Amino acid sequence: MARDLALRIFNAEFEIGKRLPAERILSEHYRVSRPTIREAIIALEVDGLVQTRMGTGIYVVSRTPTGGRAAPLDMGPFELLEARRAIEGEACAIAATRIGPDELSELEAMLIGMTAADPAASEAADEQFHLIIARASENSGIVAAVEMLFESRHRSPQYRLMSDKAHEAGVFPRVDEHRSILDALKARDAKAARAGMRRHLASVLDSFMDTTADMEVQRVHDCVSRQRQRYAVND
Repeated sequence: MARDLALRIFNAEFEIGKRLPAERILSEHYRVSRPTIREAIIALEVDGLVQTRMGTGIYVVSRTPTGGRAAPLDMGPFELLEARRAIEGEACAIAATRIGPDELSELEAMLIGMTAADPAASEAADEQFHLIIARASENSGIVAAVEMLFESRHRSPQYRLMSDKAHEAGVFPRVDEHRSILDALKARDAKAARAGMRRHLASVLDSFMDTTADMEVQRVHDCVSRQRQRYAVND
């Protein structure tokens, strides 16, 4: 779908300097969910075809990608988080029955690392927290799957842009959510560990959704404000 939108921009169906149609309209046109539309917009933004302007919307700024070719499309941010929630939830449940004291100590250290002022250091500690749990499952298939998902996250320019937007909005690793997971692991409570991990990754997904929804909300707010001004009764 990102490629189709890019082609429509190239063919001047959406003119340079003009705003893209609302998310709802694109969602209905392509018959896909709004998260899918948002992932497509992120891909267009990575390619330099559109630009986010806070308070007004998404504008077309070029007909061709920066550098002459589109960035490779990888797993989208929302799709990746959905996969992580499914896989890491079970990984955490299995790890709860097998994790040892050394891994628990390492997880404690990662919680401290997540409080770092440097976003890169905080994110690195967050990643290690999840990888330690996957390895504690002692299942090579699970470890390979979780490592692949993180490799995809690092590789994807779309995910990097989405992550940058989240950081700008004040979204960083939640220590309290990770603490809840660690407490369940310490208690060797597989059910609570699974629920804690799924709840945490659902929260991350929601945060990304909220970050990308801000533009649409602001657009609606501005539209309503203009209508109110138009029909306001002057004293």
